[in-house]
Amino acid sequence: MGKSDTDQETLSRRNFLAGTAVVGAGLIVAEMASTNAAAASAKTEQEIAALPRVKQEMVAPPFFPKHDQVARGGPTVVEVRLVIEEKKMVLDDNGAEIWALTFNGSVPGPMIVVHENDYVELTLVNPDTNAMEHNIDFHASTGALGGGGLTHVTPGEECVLRFKATKAGVFVYHCAPGGAMIPYHVVHGMNGAIMVLPRDGLKGKGGTPVGYDRAYYIGEQDYYLAKDEDGEYLKYDTAGEDYADSMEVMATLIPSHIVFNGAVGALTGDKALKAKVGETVLIVHSQANRDTRPHLIGGHGDNVWSTGSFTDDPQTGLETWFIAGGAAGAVTYTFKQPGLYAYVNHNLIEAVLKGAAAHFVVEGKWDNDLMMQVKKPTAI
Repeated sequence: MGKSDTDQETLSRRNFLAGTAVVGAGLIVAEMASTNAAAASAKTEQEIAALPRVKQEMVAPPFFPKHDQVARGGPTVVEVRLVIEEKKMVLDDNGAEIWALTFNGSVPGPMIVVHENDYVELTLVNPDTNAMEHNIDFHASTGALGGGGLTHVTPGEECVLRFKATKAGVFVYHCAPGGAMIPYHVVHGMNGAIMVLPRDGLKGKGGTPVGYDRAYYIGEQDYYLAKDEDGEYLKYDTAGEDYADSMEVMATLIPSHIVFNGAVGALTGDKALKAKVGETVLIVHSQANRDTRPHLIGGHGDNVWSTGSFTDDPQTGLETWFIAGGAAGAVTYTFKQPGLYAYVNHNLIEAVLKGAAAHFVVEGKWDNDLMMQVKKPTAI
């Protein structure tokens, strides 16, 4: 139980679910959208109904769902299903825990992949086993609150949202139920990313096609765990019980953990990312709350879309790149040497002491022309 069992503010279930009056603004948006939808031309709906439909099977990060790098034919309605799960997660080897708020049970939520001008049709499910109200805000979408006002679901409810993916790039999605519940949900893991590919595929400078052999999704997550008087992380029996304690730590703006894909070591050791010499790897990196600066130790960013926009030419040959908080970026790199590569947030305090690090294990033949040990360490 948390340190504030006796004095933690008492909230009715409905007030806790609703969070703040901002939810009311979302309902107004929903009403406006319903009115506008009724006024929309039947022809538009008929045209959308006639489009081919594809059900995208979600997979847990760091992996991508099956997808075509170049679109086959015209726009498609891509059906996506996200089930909200409130679950206890262990964050490090010391047993620090959090009641994570997740899309499909993972931190970050699954990567979604569509092409420009496809329609995303999302079914958002909030099982009655959950304690809180949730919704979703797509940075890739066009419309007030990113769909957040149209997707509020309390436990036992589901809804369907459709939006047209008009912007090519990589984008964050996250829960945004209103007021203080927005940062609370985001820093408890409720965020993910969507990639909207140009219909003719990625392009480098001068329009040169850029393909990839493997694709990985790295979601950087900051957590704000409270400690007791002895300096031990507090543990809680139910989701949401840590609300008051978490808000105190969040107000300091100092994370207790900064990790890749949910926990310290989630992408190292036996869970390290795989590649081979000569393969081009696409890495999509998101941070829904804080700025970050990824770096591949021993490699480079061959093509870097730091802002996430595929409409812009990529930067090339970068050592480290910047991704703003609340955004996602993309990079490709063709591995030239085998071995263990560390992929880190190059605030090295955050990488080494807080946990923001991943490993690539690359197979292949070593090239002495690129690097070799001329002399082993010996006495001076």
